[in-house]
Amino acid sequence: MPRFRLLATFTFLLFTIPSISEAREAKPNFVFFLVDDLGYMDISPNNPHTFYETPNLERLAQQGMRFTNGYAANPVCSPTRYSLMTGKYPTRVQATNFFAGKREGRFRPAPLNDRMPLSEVTLAEALKPQGYKTAFLGKWHLGPTEEFWPENQGFDINVGGFQRGLPPGGYFSPYKNPRLEDGPKGEHLTRRLTDEAINILDGVGDEPFLLYLSFYTVHTPLQAPKPLVEKYRRKASKLPNAVEFESEEQVWPTDSERKVRVIQNHPTYAAMVETMDTSIGRVLDHLEKLGLTDNTVICFTSDNGGLSTSEGSPTSNLPFRGGKGWVYEGGIREPLLIKWPGTTPAGSVCETPICSIDMHPTLCDIADAEAEGLPERDGVSLVSLLKKPETTLDRPLFWHYPHYSNQGGFPGGAVRQGPWKLIERYEDGDCHLFNLEDDPGEKKDLASRFPGRVNELKQLLHAWYVDVDARFLEKREAEQTPWRP
Repeated sequence: MPRFRLLATFTFLLFTIPSISEAREAKPNFVFFLVDDLGYMDISPNNPHTFYETPNLERLAQQGMRFTNGYAANPVCSPTRYSLMTGKYPTRVQATNFFAGKREGRFRPAPLNDRMPLSEVTLAEALKPQGYKTAFLGKWHLGPTEEFWPENQGFDINVGGFQRGLPPGGYFSPYKNPRLEDGPKGEHLTRRLTDEAINILDGVGDEPFLLYLSFYTVHTPLQAPKPLVEKYRRKASKLPNAVEFESEEQVWPTDSERKVRVIQNHPTYAAMVETMDTSIGRVLDHLEKLGLTDNTVICFTSDNGGLSTSEGSPTSNLPFRGGKGWVYEGGIREPLLIKWPGTTPAGSVCETPICSIDMHPTLCDIADAEAEGLPERDGVSLVSLLKKPETTLDRPLFWHYPHYSNQGGFPGGAVRQGPWKLIERYEDGDCHLFNLEDDPGEKKDLASRFPGRVNELKQLLHAWYVDVDARFLEKREAEQTPWRP
Protein backbone atom coordinates (compact mmCIF):
# COMPACT_ATOMS: atom_id res chain seq x y z
CA MET A 1 0.00 0.00 0.00
CA PRO A 2 1.41 3.49 -0.83
CA ARG A 3 2.75 5.08 2.31
CA PHE A 4 0.30 7.98 2.37
CA ARG A 5 -2.87 5.98 1.62
CA LEU A 6 -3.43 4.52 5.06
CA LEU A 7 -2.66 7.82 6.77
CA ALA A 8 -4.84 9.79 4.37
CA THR A 9 -7.78 7.43 4.97
CA PHE A 10 -7.30 7.64 8.73
CA THR A 11 -6.97 11.41 8.54
CA PHE A 12 -10.16 11.76 6.50
CA LEU A 13 -12.15 9.70 8.97
CA LEU A 14 -10.82 11.62 11.95
CA PHE A 15 -11.21 15.09 10.60
CA THR A 16 -14.65 14.68 9.05
CA ILE A 17 -16.43 13.29 12.13
CA PRO A 18 -18.74 15.99 13.54
CA SER A 19 -17.56 17.33 16.88
CA ILE A 20 -18.94 19.24 19.83
CA SER A 21 -17.29 22.43 18.58
CA GLU A 22 -19.50 22.83 15.52
CA ALA A 23 -21.89 25.14 17.29
CA ARG A 24 -19.15 27.18 18.92
CA GLU A 25 -17.24 30.15 17.64
CA ALA A 26 -14.38 29.13 15.35
CA LYS A 27 -11.33 28.14 17.35
CA PRO A 28 -7.78 29.02 16.30
CA ASN A 29 -5.62 26.25 14.89
CA PHE A 30 -2.15 25.53 16.24
CA VAL A 31 1.00 24.46 14.44
CA PHE A 32 3.84 23.78 16.85
CA PHE A 33 7.35 23.33 15.44
CA LEU A 34 9.84 21.74 17.84
CA VAL A 35 13.45 21.27 16.71
CA ASP A 36 15.91 18.96 18.45
CA ASP A 37 19.20 20.44 19.75
CA LEU A 38 18.90 23.75 17.91
CA GLY A 39 20.77 26.58 19.60
CA TYR A 40 19.58 30.14 20.15
CA MET A 41 22.33 31.46 17.87
CA ASP A 42 21.56 28.97 15.08
CA ILE A 43 18.81 31.03 13.44
CA SER A 44 19.22 34.29 11.57
CA PRO A 45 16.47 36.20 13.42
CA ASN A 46 18.61 35.87 16.57
CA ASN A 47 22.00 35.98 14.87
CA PRO A 48 22.28 37.91 11.59
CA HIS A 49 25.84 36.63 11.23
CA THR A 50 25.01 32.94 11.58
CA PHE A 51 26.63 30.55 9.11
CA TYR A 52 23.28 28.83 8.65
CA GLU A 53 20.52 30.02 6.32
CA THR A 54 17.01 30.27 7.77
CA PRO A 55 14.93 32.59 5.54
CA ASN A 56 11.62 31.00 6.51
CA LEU A 57 12.28 31.58 10.19
CA GLU A 58 13.10 35.18 9.30
CA ARG A 59 9.71 35.36 7.62
CA LEU A 60 8.03 33.95 10.73
CA ALA A 61 9.86 36.40 13.00
CA GLN A 62 8.86 39.32 10.77
CA GLN A 63 5.21 38.24 10.95
CA GLY A 64 5.13 37.42 14.66
CA MET A 65 7.01 37.88 17.92
CA ARG A 66 10.59 36.92 18.76
CA PHE A 67 11.57 36.17 22.35
CA THR A 68 15.15 37.02 23.32
CA ASN A 69 14.96 35.32 26.72
CA GLY A 70 13.15 32.09 25.90
CA TYR A 71 14.26 29.07 27.92
CA ALA A 72 13.97 25.30 27.94
CA ALA A 73 13.05 23.79 31.30
CA ASN A 74 16.09 21.51 31.13
CA PRO A 75 19.40 21.35 29.22
CA VAL A 76 18.49 18.02 27.56
CA CYS A 77 15.56 16.75 25.55
CA SER A 78 13.04 14.53 27.36
CA PRO A 79 12.50 16.81 30.39
CA THR A 80 11.87 19.84 28.21
CA ARG A 81 9.49 17.83 26.03
CA TYR A 82 7.61 16.84 29.19
CA SER A 83 7.34 20.52 30.18
CA LEU A 84 5.97 21.48 26.77
CA MET A 85 3.34 18.76 26.96
CA THR A 86 2.24 19.46 30.55
CA GLY A 87 3.17 23.01 31.54
CA LYS A 88 5.04 21.63 34.53
CA TYR A 89 8.62 21.49 35.70
CA PRO A 90 9.93 17.98 34.90
CA THR A 91 11.42 17.71 38.39
CA ARG A 92 7.90 17.20 39.75
CA VAL A 93 7.92 13.66 38.35
CA GLN A 94 11.73 13.12 38.52
CA ALA A 95 11.98 13.31 34.72
CA THR A 96 15.25 15.19 35.00
CA ASN A 97 17.42 13.66 32.26
CA PHE A 98 16.96 12.32 28.76
CA PHE A 99 15.20 8.95 28.83
CA ALA A 100 17.08 6.97 30.07
CA GLY A 101 20.47 8.54 30.79
CA LYS A 102 22.34 7.14 33.80
CA ARG A 103 25.94 8.32 33.46
CA GLU A 104 27.91 8.36 36.71
CA GLY A 105 30.67 10.71 37.77
CA ARG A 106 32.08 11.33 41.20
CA PHE A 107 28.62 10.34 42.49
CA ARG A 108 25.66 8.43 41.13
CA PRO A 109 22.96 10.56 39.51
CA ALA A 110 19.59 11.19 41.11
CA PRO A 111 16.82 8.64 40.48
CA LEU A 112 15.29 9.06 37.03
CA ASN A 113 11.70 8.52 35.93
CA ASP A 114 11.89 7.65 32.24
CA ARG A 115 8.25 8.12 31.20
CA MET A 116 5.60 10.84 31.16
CA PRO A 117 2.84 9.61 33.48
CA LEU A 118 -0.41 8.75 31.76
CA SER A 119 -2.19 10.78 34.43
CA GLU A 120 -0.78 14.01 33.00
CA VAL A 121 -3.13 16.17 30.95
CA THR A 122 -1.07 16.78 27.83
CA LEU A 123 -1.57 19.75 25.54
CA ALA A 124 -3.44 17.48 23.13
CA GLU A 125 -5.70 16.15 25.89
CA ALA A 126 -6.40 19.68 27.12
CA LEU A 127 -7.52 20.82 23.67
CA LYS A 128 -9.67 17.83 22.73
CA PRO A 129 -12.70 18.85 24.87
CA GLN A 130 -12.76 22.03 22.77
CA GLY A 131 -13.23 19.95 19.63
CA TYR A 132 -9.63 19.90 18.45
CA LYS A 133 -8.21 17.17 16.26
CA THR A 134 -4.61 16.43 17.11
CA ALA A 135 -1.63 15.08 15.19
CA PHE A 136 1.93 14.40 16.30
CA LEU A 137 4.84 13.91 13.92
CA GLY A 138 8.48 13.15 14.66
CA LYS A 139 10.46 12.75 17.84
CA TRP A 140 8.53 11.84 21.02
CA HIS A 141 11.06 10.38 23.52
CA LEU A 142 8.65 10.43 26.46
CA GLY A 143 8.21 6.79 27.36
CA PRO A 144 9.71 3.33 26.79
CA THR A 145 6.65 1.39 25.62
CA GLU A 146 3.61 1.92 23.40
CA GLU A 147 1.29 2.84 26.25
CA PHE A 148 3.30 6.06 26.70
CA TRP A 149 3.47 7.04 23.03
CA PRO A 150 1.52 9.91 21.41
CA GLU A 151 -1.55 7.91 20.40
CA ASN A 152 -2.12 7.18 24.10
CA GLN A 153 -1.40 10.73 25.24
CA GLY A 154 -4.14 12.60 23.42
CA PHE A 155 -3.03 12.54 19.78
CA ASP A 156 -5.38 11.20 17.13
CA ILE A 157 -2.49 10.64 14.73
CA ASN A 158 1.10 9.62 15.45
CA VAL A 159 3.66 9.63 12.66
CA GLY A 160 7.14 8.63 13.77
CA GLY A 161 6.84 9.16 17.52
CA PHE A 162 8.14 6.39 19.80
CA GLN A 163 10.68 5.89 22.59
CA ARG A 164 13.91 6.67 20.76
CA GLY A 165 15.59 10.05 21.01
CA LEU A 166 17.31 9.87 17.63
CA PRO A 167 16.36 8.29 14.31
CA PRO A 168 17.55 4.66 14.62
CA GLY A 169 18.01 4.27 10.88
CA GLY A 170 19.50 7.72 10.41
CA TYR A 171 18.00 10.46 8.27
CA PHE A 172 17.48 8.40 5.14
CA SER A 173 15.07 5.52 4.52
CA PRO A 174 14.90 2.77 5.69
CA TYR A 175 14.10 4.45 9.01
CA LYS A 176 13.73 1.46 11.37
CA ASN A 177 10.87 3.31 13.06
CA PRO A 178 7.79 1.35 14.22
CA ARG A 179 5.57 4.41 13.73
CA LEU A 180 6.87 5.41 10.30
CA GLU A 181 6.62 3.21 7.22
CA ASP A 182 9.81 3.17 5.17
CA GLY A 183 9.83 5.22 2.00
CA PRO A 184 11.94 4.69 -1.11
CA LYS A 185 15.57 4.01 -0.29
CA GLY A 186 17.34 7.28 0.35
CA GLU A 187 14.20 9.28 1.12
CA HIS A 188 15.04 12.08 3.57
CA LEU A 189 13.39 11.94 7.00
CA THR A 190 12.86 15.68 7.50
CA ARG A 191 11.19 16.00 4.11
CA ARG A 192 9.11 12.88 4.72
CA LEU A 193 7.73 14.19 8.01
CA THR A 194 6.88 17.45 6.26
CA ASP A 195 5.09 15.57 3.46
CA GLU A 196 3.06 13.75 6.10
CA ALA A 197 2.23 17.04 7.86
CA ILE A 198 1.01 18.58 4.61
CA ASN A 199 -1.05 15.48 3.90
CA ILE A 200 -2.72 15.84 7.30
CA LEU A 201 -3.45 19.52 6.69
CA ASP A 202 -5.19 18.59 3.45
CA GLY A 203 -7.71 16.60 5.47
CA VAL A 204 -8.51 18.93 8.35
CA GLY A 205 -11.77 20.29 6.96
CA ASP A 206 -13.50 22.81 9.24
CA GLU A 207 -12.35 21.37 12.56
CA PRO A 208 -9.77 23.20 14.71
CA PHE A 209 -6.52 21.29 14.93
CA LEU A 210 -3.20 20.97 16.71
CA LEU A 211 -0.39 19.90 14.40
CA TYR A 212 2.74 19.18 16.47
CA LEU A 213 5.72 18.74 14.15
CA SER A 214 8.65 17.60 16.28
CA PHE A 215 11.68 17.30 14.01
CA TYR A 216 14.36 14.72 14.76
CA THR A 217 16.83 17.10 13.17
CA VAL A 218 19.34 18.58 14.10
CA HIS A 219 20.16 15.75 16.53
CA THR A 220 22.98 13.39 15.67
CA PRO A 221 23.77 11.46 13.52
CA LEU A 222 24.93 14.36 11.38
CA GLN A 223 23.46 13.52 7.97
CA ALA A 224 21.94 15.64 5.21
CA PRO A 225 21.38 15.59 1.43
CA LYS A 226 24.75 15.68 -0.32
CA PRO A 227 24.06 18.71 -2.54
CA LEU A 228 23.29 20.83 0.50
CA VAL A 229 26.35 19.58 2.37
CA GLU A 230 28.48 20.48 -0.63
CA LYS A 231 26.89 23.94 -0.77
CA TYR A 232 27.98 24.66 2.79
CA ARG A 233 31.36 23.05 2.30
CA ARG A 234 32.01 25.63 -0.40
CA LYS A 235 30.67 28.37 1.85
CA ALA A 236 32.92 27.27 4.73
CA SER A 237 35.97 27.23 2.48
CA LYS A 238 35.54 30.97 1.91
CA LEU A 239 35.60 31.83 5.61
CA PRO A 240 38.79 33.35 7.04
CA ASN A 241 41.00 30.97 8.99
CA ALA A 242 40.05 30.97 12.66
CA VAL A 243 40.34 28.85 15.78
CA GLU A 244 37.47 26.35 15.80
CA PHE A 245 37.71 25.01 19.35
CA GLU A 246 38.74 26.22 22.79
CA SER A 247 39.09 24.46 26.14
CA GLU A 248 35.96 23.69 28.13
CA GLU A 249 35.48 22.86 31.79
CA GLN A 250 36.45 19.27 32.63
CA VAL A 251 33.73 17.72 34.80
CA TRP A 252 34.31 13.98 34.46
CA PRO A 253 37.39 12.16 33.10
CA THR A 254 37.76 11.76 29.34
CA ASP A 255 40.47 10.33 27.12
CA SER A 256 41.25 13.81 25.82
CA GLU A 257 40.70 17.40 26.86
CA ARG A 258 37.11 18.52 26.36
CA LYS A 259 36.71 21.29 23.82
CA VAL A 260 33.91 23.67 22.91
CA ARG A 261 33.26 24.89 19.37
CA VAL A 262 33.64 28.65 19.02
CA ILE A 263 32.81 29.13 15.34
CA GLN A 264 29.90 28.06 13.13
CA ASN A 265 31.23 26.37 10.00
CA HIS A 266 30.08 22.73 10.01
CA PRO A 267 28.72 21.94 6.50
CA THR A 268 26.54 18.96 7.43
CA TYR A 269 25.00 20.68 10.43
CA ALA A 270 24.30 23.75 8.29
CA ALA A 271 22.59 21.54 5.71
CA MET A 272 20.45 19.97 8.45
CA VAL A 273 19.40 23.42 9.64
CA GLU A 274 18.45 24.42 6.10
CA THR A 275 16.34 21.29 5.56
CA MET A 276 14.46 22.14 8.75
CA ASP A 277 13.92 25.74 7.66
CA THR A 278 12.77 24.65 4.20
CA SER A 279 10.28 22.26 5.78
CA ILE A 280 8.85 25.02 7.94
CA GLY A 281 8.49 27.17 4.85
CA ARG A 282 6.60 24.41 3.06
CA VAL A 283 4.12 24.09 5.93
CA LEU A 284 3.62 27.86 6.13
CA ASP A 285 3.06 28.03 2.38
CA HIS A 286 0.55 25.19 2.53
CA LEU A 287 -1.41 26.88 5.30
CA GLU A 288 -1.62 29.92 3.03
CA LYS A 289 -2.74 27.78 0.10
CA LEU A 290 -5.53 26.27 2.21
CA GLY A 291 -6.66 29.65 3.51
CA LEU A 292 -5.75 28.76 7.09
CA THR A 293 -3.03 31.31 7.76
CA ASP A 294 -5.21 33.96 9.39
CA ASN A 295 -6.62 31.54 11.97
CA THR A 296 -3.52 29.51 12.79
CA VAL A 297 -1.15 30.22 15.68
CA ILE A 298 2.44 29.25 14.86
CA CYS A 299 4.98 28.37 17.56
CA PHE A 300 8.64 27.56 17.00
CA THR A 301 11.25 26.51 19.56
CA SER A 302 13.93 23.96 20.50
CA ASP A 303 14.24 21.49 23.37
CA ASN A 304 17.73 22.47 24.58
CA GLY A 305 20.82 24.37 23.53
CA GLY A 306 23.04 23.62 20.58
CA LEU A 307 25.47 20.70 20.71
CA SER A 308 28.84 22.39 21.15
CA THR A 309 30.92 20.20 23.49
CA SER A 310 30.64 16.58 22.30
CA GLU A 311 29.57 14.18 19.53
CA GLY A 312 31.33 16.22 16.88
CA SER A 313 30.46 19.55 18.52
CA PRO A 314 28.75 20.74 15.33
CA THR A 315 27.67 24.24 16.38
CA SER A 316 28.74 27.22 18.46
CA ASN A 317 26.49 28.98 20.96
CA LEU A 318 28.72 32.02 21.45
CA PRO A 319 28.40 34.46 23.09
CA PHE A 320 26.62 32.04 25.41
CA ARG A 321 28.65 29.63 27.50
CA GLY A 322 28.33 25.86 27.22
CA GLY A 323 25.65 24.06 25.25
CA LYS A 324 23.37 21.05 25.39
CA GLY A 325 23.81 19.27 28.72
CA TRP A 326 24.95 22.38 30.63
CA VAL A 327 22.94 24.73 32.86
CA TYR A 328 24.87 27.66 31.43
CA GLU A 329 22.92 29.84 28.99
CA GLY A 330 24.21 27.92 25.98
CA GLY A 331 22.36 24.85 27.24
CA ILE A 332 19.01 26.34 28.15
CA ARG A 333 18.37 29.56 26.21
CA GLU A 334 16.32 28.73 23.13
CA PRO A 335 15.07 30.26 19.91
CA LEU A 336 11.38 31.02 20.37
CA LEU A 337 9.01 32.57 17.84
CA ILE A 338 5.22 32.90 18.12
CA LYS A 339 2.81 34.25 15.53
CA TRP A 340 -0.80 34.81 16.57
CA PRO A 341 -2.49 36.46 13.60
CA GLY A 342 -4.34 39.62 14.52
CA THR A 343 -2.78 39.71 17.98
CA THR A 344 1.02 39.63 17.99
CA PRO A 345 2.49 42.84 16.55
CA ALA A 346 4.38 41.94 13.38
CA GLY A 347 8.14 41.95 13.85
CA SER A 348 7.88 42.52 17.59
CA VAL A 349 10.50 41.52 20.15
CA CYS A 350 9.85 40.50 23.77
CA GLU A 351 12.72 40.55 26.26
CA THR A 352 10.78 39.11 29.21
CA PRO A 353 12.21 35.74 30.38
CA ILE A 354 9.82 32.90 29.59
CA CYS A 355 10.11 29.12 29.62
CA SER A 356 8.84 25.98 27.91
CA ILE A 357 6.52 25.44 30.90
CA ASP A 358 4.53 28.43 29.61
CA MET A 359 3.51 26.96 26.27
CA HIS A 360 0.78 24.63 27.58
CA PRO A 361 -1.12 27.33 29.51
CA THR A 362 -0.61 29.83 26.69
CA LEU A 363 -2.14 27.67 23.97
CA CYS A 364 -4.95 26.60 26.29
CA ASP A 365 -5.68 30.25 27.04
CA ILE A 366 -5.75 31.16 23.34
CA ALA A 367 -8.11 28.22 22.69
CA ASP A 368 -10.29 29.17 25.67
CA ALA A 369 -9.62 25.73 27.12
CA GLU A 370 -8.85 26.95 30.65
CA ALA A 371 -12.47 26.47 31.69
CA GLU A 372 -12.16 22.70 31.37
CA GLY A 373 -10.77 22.23 34.90
CA LEU A 374 -7.14 21.61 34.02
CA PRO A 375 -4.66 20.68 36.77
CA GLU A 376 -2.38 23.29 38.29
CA ARG A 377 0.70 24.03 36.19
CA ASP A 378 3.98 25.80 36.83
CA GLY A 379 3.84 27.83 33.65
CA VAL A 380 1.76 30.93 33.00
CA SER A 381 -0.15 32.17 29.99
CA LEU A 382 1.84 34.49 27.74
CA VAL A 383 -1.24 36.05 26.16
CA SER A 384 -0.55 39.42 27.80
CA LEU A 385 2.97 39.41 26.33
CA LEU A 386 1.73 38.35 22.92
CA LYS A 387 -0.53 41.40 22.91
CA LYS A 388 2.02 43.80 24.42
CA PRO A 389 5.65 42.60 24.22
CA GLU A 390 6.79 45.17 26.78
CA THR A 391 4.77 43.34 29.47
CA THR A 392 6.87 41.90 32.29
CA LEU A 393 6.40 38.81 34.44
CA ASP A 394 7.59 39.12 38.03
CA ARG A 395 8.63 35.56 38.79
CA PRO A 396 11.79 33.45 39.02
CA LEU A 397 12.58 30.57 36.65
CA PHE A 398 14.21 27.37 37.91
CA TRP A 399 16.34 24.49 36.60
CA HIS A 400 17.30 21.19 38.20
CA TYR A 401 19.73 18.80 36.50
CA PRO A 402 21.10 16.23 39.00
CA HIS A 403 23.07 14.32 36.37
CA TYR A 404 26.42 14.12 34.59
CA SER A 405 25.51 14.95 31.02
CA ASN A 406 26.83 13.07 28.01
CA GLN A 407 28.03 16.45 26.78
CA GLY A 408 30.29 17.00 29.79
CA GLY A 409 28.00 19.14 31.92
CA PHE A 410 28.04 19.07 35.71
CA PRO A 411 25.11 18.21 38.01
CA GLY A 412 23.54 21.46 39.11
CA GLY A 413 20.59 23.74 39.50
CA ALA A 414 19.89 27.34 38.62
CA VAL A 415 17.48 30.17 39.24
CA ARG A 416 16.98 33.34 37.22
CA GLN A 417 15.21 36.39 38.60
CA GLY A 418 15.40 39.59 36.60
CA PRO A 419 18.94 39.93 35.26
CA TRP A 420 20.43 37.73 38.00
CA LYS A 421 21.21 34.06 37.61
CA LEU A 422 22.52 31.75 40.33
CA ILE A 423 24.04 28.36 39.50
CA GLU A 424 24.44 25.81 42.30
CA ARG A 425 26.69 22.77 41.85
CA TYR A 426 25.39 19.54 43.32
CA GLU A 427 28.73 17.86 43.99
CA ASP A 428 29.72 20.41 46.64
CA GLY A 429 27.09 23.18 46.82
CA ASP A 430 29.35 25.86 45.35
CA CYS A 431 27.46 28.76 43.80
CA HIS A 432 28.12 31.16 40.92
CA LEU A 433 26.31 34.45 40.37
CA PHE A 434 25.97 36.23 37.03
CA ASN A 435 24.28 39.38 35.80
CA LEU A 436 23.00 38.29 32.40
CA GLU A 437 22.25 41.78 31.18
CA ASP A 438 25.88 42.78 31.59
CA ASP A 439 27.42 39.35 31.09
CA PRO A 440 25.33 37.02 28.89
CA GLY A 441 28.38 34.78 28.43
CA GLU A 442 28.59 34.08 32.19
CA LYS A 443 32.27 34.96 32.36
CA LYS A 444 32.23 37.15 35.48
CA ASP A 445 31.29 35.29 38.65
CA LEU A 446 29.94 37.90 41.07
CA ALA A 447 29.21 35.57 43.99
CA SER A 448 31.98 36.96 46.21
CA ARG A 449 30.94 40.57 45.52
CA PHE A 450 27.24 40.12 46.20
CA PRO A 451 26.82 37.53 49.00
CA GLY A 452 23.41 38.96 49.89
CA ARG A 453 22.13 38.36 46.38
CA VAL A 454 23.55 34.83 46.48
CA ASN A 455 21.72 34.05 49.72
CA GLU A 456 18.48 35.56 48.42
CA LEU A 457 18.54 33.44 45.26
CA LYS A 458 19.64 30.32 47.15
CA GLN A 459 16.62 30.65 49.42
CA LEU A 460 14.35 30.87 46.38
CA LEU A 461 16.00 27.87 44.76
CA HIS A 462 15.98 25.74 47.92
CA ALA A 463 12.32 26.51 48.60
CA TRP A 464 11.56 25.43 45.05
CA TYR A 465 13.48 22.18 45.59
CA VAL A 466 11.08 21.39 48.42
CA ASP A 467 8.02 22.35 46.41
CA VAL A 468 8.87 20.06 43.48
CA ASP A 469 10.34 17.24 45.62
CA ALA A 470 13.75 17.54 43.97
CA ARG A 471 16.15 14.62 44.28
CA PHE A 472 19.93 14.87 44.31
CA LEU A 473 23.12 12.90 43.74
CA GLU A 474 23.56 9.60 45.52
CA LYS A 475 26.68 8.00 46.93
CA ARG A 476 28.79 5.91 44.60
CA GLU A 477 31.03 4.57 47.34
CA ALA A 478 30.07 3.64 50.89
CA GLU A 479 32.17 6.33 52.56
CA GLN A 480 30.76 9.18 50.47
CA THR A 481 28.37 11.79 51.83
CA PRO A 482 26.63 13.53 48.91
CA TRP A 483 25.85 17.23 49.28
CA ARG A 484 22.33 18.24 50.21
CA PRO A 485 20.73 21.72 50.20
